Amino acid sequence: MLWLLRGVRLRYWLTLATGLVECLCFAGVFYGWASLVFILKASGYFSDQCVNATGLNGTQYMDCSKQDENFSLVFTIASIFHIFIAIFGGFFFDHFGTLATRLLSIALYTTGTMLIAFSHPDISNILFPGLSFIATGGIMLLMANMQVGNLFDTHRSTIITLYTGAYGSSAITFLIIKVAFEKGISLQHAFFFLSACSIIHLMRTFILMPKMHIPYPLPEGYTYGMSCEQTKCNTHCFTEKAQRDNTELVQGEEGIENATSEQESPPQTSQTDSFKQCVLSWLFLSNLVWLSVIVLRFILFIGTLNPMLTLLADGDIAQVSHYTNIFAYIQLCGILCAPLNGLIIDRFKGKQWAPGETEEEGNLRSLVLSLFLTALQCLLFSICATIPVLPLQYLTFVLQVFTSSFALGGNSAFLSIVFPVCHFGKLVGVVNATVTVVLLLQFPCIILVNEVLDGDPLYINIALCILCLPPFIHPAYVYSRWRTLANQRRRSAQPPPPHENAFSGDNEDQPQDAPGSS
Repeated sequence: MLWLLRGVRLRYWLTLATGLVECLCFAGVFYGWASLVFILKASGYFSDQCVNATGLNGTQYMDCSKQDENFSLVFTIASIFHIFIAIFGGFFFDHFGTLATRLLSIALYTTGTMLIAFSHPDISNILFPGLSFIATGGIMLLMANMQVGNLFDTHRSTIITLYTGAYGSSAITFLIIKVAFEKGISLQHAFFFLSACSIIHLMRTFILMPKMHIPYPLPEGYTYGMSCEQTKCNTHCFTEKAQRDNTELVQGEEGIENATSEQESPPQTSQTDSFKQCVLSWLFLSNLVWLSVIVLRFILFIGTLNPMLTLLADGDIAQVSHYTNIFAYIQLCGILCAPLNGLIIDRFKGKQWAPGETEEEGNLRSLVLSLFLTALQCLLFSICATIPVLPLQYLTFVLQVFTSSFALGGNSAFLSIVFPVCHFGKLVGVVNATVTVVLLLQFPCIILVNEVLDGDPLYINIALCILCLPPFIHPAYVYSRWRTLANQRRRSAQPPPPHENAFSGDNEDQPQDAPGSS
């Protein structure tokens, strides 16, 4: 039996390690769009949009603002499309499980890489579906991988944020392709290689991932994968029915416990809450505002990075290439930044609770600092991006990585900690739906910059700095909710005042209560 348990733990660690590689190298590659744009421009994609123009002093120059607008549009549509599809991906994951979700995501991802592999400057529009499919398949891979945190209870938030950080750091893949392109390897060969790597994703799907879901809390000795399905001995393998039974048992026990011990307390977010109750709660709604603004800010920054660097560098291609490489290198640090957020959450969640403190209080207390730091980073990042000084963009890149890593990981950790696990995929879908609608603001912003402001995003950036203030509402509300619950608990734990005891002494029921109170 000991060797069996060791084999189970080894499988957990292999799942964790391979999932990390998958998120780091493949899932979020579209965040490296700035590196890919450099290759596409050099290859002549959308070059027919460049026209001869006359400057103020009568000099002739090549106006490629329409080309930049098309590249920004490709990324904007991909970012909106991948979040929009993830809405259905969340429901799909909850209802059909890990196997079906991963097969669908791998199919989308491979289709996208193959489309770009067969692309050519004469058919530049193929970039629109190509990047959209890559982004969509990647975020669904991330969604299926985040449940790996359930295998490591005490480090659950850290692993979730580690995976989202690796997802953001996938930009390094397009940087490697850019470096390889400069060494003579074609864009087509690079994307054929990415397509071939889908074989690895398929192998991991069948060997190191469950068919349905990883339950939480995790049953002792739980295992999964091909060996679990083939074994005929009495192991600790759990079928999906057993997982559902375990979840229902836990939910039933928690419902009974909450009903008996918290009869006079206000309704709390627990495992018995319905999906509708979760969506309509103020905790969820404030999280929507927090995440939507932050995602809009850093997605718009990534989508307009190349024209912004071109403007600040006065068209110096060497400087644009240098800063693009630095941005991609710093993006890699997302895998180091995101776990810091998870460590903050797990540190406060593992802190010794006060006597009588409920699970909801402990969960909310653990999230306050993380949410506040993310909002603060977003504001500082937006301020730095607004200042038109090229060397300052090094700091902007660092703050952007911290902001995106903390926001994506913090949102996943928030949903998994505060709300029932059985609704996780659906809640992620609702969050993605809202973020998709907000990201539609990219279109008027890009048009305004290119058509009205002559490519200068200064006024848009100032407006975005003001927009970065509402995210502070979320940590303030979480803190207020935590303090309210703590004060209610303290008041309910205090003995009644003396005058009430004297008054109650005249009550004929008092002799019956006295023995019970002792």
